[in-house]
Amino acid sequence: MAKSVNKVILIGTLGKDPELKYTPQGTAVTKFSMATNESFKDKQSGEWKERTEWHNIVCWQRTAEVAAEYLKKGGKVYIEGRLTTRSWDDKDSGQKRYMTEVVANDLVLLGNKGGAGSSSDGESGGGRKSSGSGFDQRPAAEDNFAQSTEITDEDIPF
Repeated sequence: MAKSVNKVILIGTLGKDPELKYTPQGTAVTKFSMATNESFKDKQSGEWKERTEWHNIVCWQRTAEVAAEYLKKGGKVYIEGRLTTRSWDDKDSGQKRYMTEVVANDLVLLGNKGGAGSSSDGESGGGRKSSGSGFDQRPAAEDNFAQSTEITDEDIPF
């Protein structure tokens, strides 16, 4: 039997503030959208272009609570998780709908100036990590990458 891998690693920018909810059993769940950017050279024109890809992220339990408390729209974050696809019947059309999401089991808040990753005492939270069960220190990503992933309100599809 062949072994398989379902692992996603993303570094990007939040498109909106995370939404924290609780299941009827009391389990925390947080959802948010995240943008990643890719630069490429157009073969026809020779110009450099940028493409933004949007990802739906879901966090559970302690990771959900940490995400809801520390992540903010425009903040940078490192996510590790797995892809999952869910389906449901559309109430209006009766058609089956599908959504692919990243279920995050590990996240690292990447520091930026005054945004997500800043704690209430003013210290940078760059490098704070949640792996579902705790909150540890971890080195922050390069500042150059964080600066190259800036998005504006025009990039947000909603």
